Amino acid sequence: MRNGITNDFRVGIGFDAHGLVQGRPLIIGGVPVPHERGLKGHSDGDVLTHSIIDALLGASNLGDKGLHFPSEDPIYKGISSLILLEKTFDILDQNGWRISNVDATILAQKPRLAPFISDMVSHISKTLSIAATRVSIKVTSTDYMGFTGREEGIASCCVASVIS
Repeated sequence: MRNGITNDFRVGIGFDAHGLVQGRPLIIGGVPVPHERGLKGHSDGDVLTHSIIDALLGASNLGDKGLHFPSEDPIYKGISSLILLEKTFDILDQNGWRISNVDATILAQKPRLAPFISDMVSHISKTLSIAATRVSIKVTSTDYMGFTGREEGIASCCVASVIS
C-alpha cells in the first residue's frame, strides 16, 4: 500500500532521438542492425531502450535517464543500453514497482526495421523479466519529413505502465 492506495497504477511517457554517424554500429532494442551508420550517443545510443527507460522512470516518478545515468559519467561511455534498462528494472523493483506493459514506436526512414522487431521484443522482455506479450514495438517512417525522414537520425517514443 502506497499513500493509502493499493495497486497503484501509473503510466509514463519516454522519448529519445539520436543522430546517425559513420563509424558506429546501429543498435536498437539491443539488436545490432546492419546499416552504414550508427547512432551517436554517450552509451550505445539505443533510442528504443532509452525511451523505454524514461517511460518506466516517469511512470514510477523516479526521475529520468539523465538523473540515473548521466552522460558526463565515464562509466556509461559506450555501455549497452540493455545494461541501463536492467539497472532501471532494479530501481523500480527496489521502490516497489512492477512493470505492467511497454508500448514503443521507432521513427526511422531507413533502415527497414520490421525484420528485427521480434528480436527487439525478446531482448527487452528478457531484460525487464516480463512476458513478450507485454512488450509492443512498432516502427514507422515519417514519409521523408523531418530529421528522421532526411535520414539524419532515428527517434523513439514509448508509453509504459507500472503497478505497485
